[in-house]
Amino acid sequence: MPLIVQDYSWTQSESMLYISVPLKGINPGKVDVFATDEYLKVSFPPFLFEVFLFEPIDDDKSVAQIGNGVVIFTLHKKNEGIWEQLSLKNDDKDKLKDIRLRAVLKAQEKSEADAKAEAARKQEEKKYALQSMMKLEDEERTKINKIKEEERERVSAEMEAWKIKQKQEAEKEMSQRKQIIIDEEHKKRKPNIISVSKSAENKGTVKHGCQNPSIESKQVTLPAPRCSGNIKVKFTPRVFPTALRESRVDEEEEWLKKQAEARRVSSADAAELDDLTDEERNPDWLREKGNKLFATGNYLAAVSAYNLAIQLNRNIPALYSNRAACHLKLRNLHKAIEDSSKALRLLTPAVPDNAPARLKAHLRRGTAFCELELYTEGLQDYQSALKIDPHNEAVQADAQKIRQIIEGSQEEHVQH
Repeated sequence: MPLIVQDYSWTQSESMLYISVPLKGINPGKVDVFATDEYLKVSFPPFLFEVFLFEPIDDDKSVAQIGNGVVIFTLHKKNEGIWEQLSLKNDDKDKLKDIRLRAVLKAQEKSEADAKAEAARKQEEKKYALQSMMKLEDEERTKINKIKEEERERVSAEMEAWKIKQKQEAEKEMSQRKQIIIDEEHKKRKPNIISVSKSAENKGTVKHGCQNPSIESKQVTLPAPRCSGNIKVKFTPRVFPTALRESRVDEEEEWLKKQAEARRVSSADAAELDDLTDEERNPDWLREKGNKLFATGNYLAAVSAYNLAIQLNRNIPALYSNRAACHLKLRNLHKAIEDSSKALRLLTPAVPDNAPARLKAHLRRGTAFCELELYTEGLQDYQSALKIDPHNEAVQADAQKIRQIIEGSQEEHVQH
């Protein structure tokens, strides 16, 4: 039985009511306050303060303050006036029981209404955040398209100017060549003039001379042909530190070949997505976009980015692994397991280059299994992760916790 608090005090005015309840040295963190328009209760075990108010109060405007070893209620009366007493008489227990029951029902209804209002507010905030993000993305896309259009116009103008300049230079060179040909033809057709010199009386000497004016021919100097040659390129050989009998050259080459194939987008998939921009056709750009959205907590938008990237190229394991992380946040546990398994299938053969990616995929699938209470399957993935990184203390601690859960469930089953 709780101890009823009797040493409380109260004062009132025409519109206000003040009640002071001592806490008897109890920690304020253990105090539970329950109040409606006609019922007050303060529970701090083993003590209990309960009062059935003489008249109703305005519960929305009233407040309760806890501190300095006392609970102080500041209550607003619904109807102004001086009360004859604080609480109703305890004679009619059925009436008091009904008041208590109504108070509980009102509190439940108010709690449900507050929860619905809070859910609606959060939904509106999410909707507003999504609309804002879509607006920002549209503005960014418009800005990028504007920059691309301006750059395209600038390059087109430069190309037109270069074509005009080339045409003018070609016309000038052709004109010079025509002038040279005309001058040479004119030089060939002009006859020699025989000049007769008047000499001495008995000497009749005929002097032949050429009276051709000098014609300067303009020569065009052409550049010398370029010399041909070969450039030798030396590639650094891939060196494996292990012995030849333990070398993983074949696995490395197979993994590199798969990575090269994964970077090539099939033309059939690209043809189905003609309405996308150049950036949106790039799976790597979409993956970075999804990573940024994941970092901001917008997991649904991140999943959409990874979905489009996977539609363009289904052979990139990082896309499935990152989408599995989003599904974990969204509690889509079966989808997280499916994407992690696809990532692990693409991350074969197991080579040092893809070890970090395999570690993430195992941990994400193991976490999803544990969330579904499939602890045995989850422990297998954590053990696979420890084989990749045996010195990871966080993974070791998580694996130990899973073992303890499995052992505890087994003991309970044996006891039953």
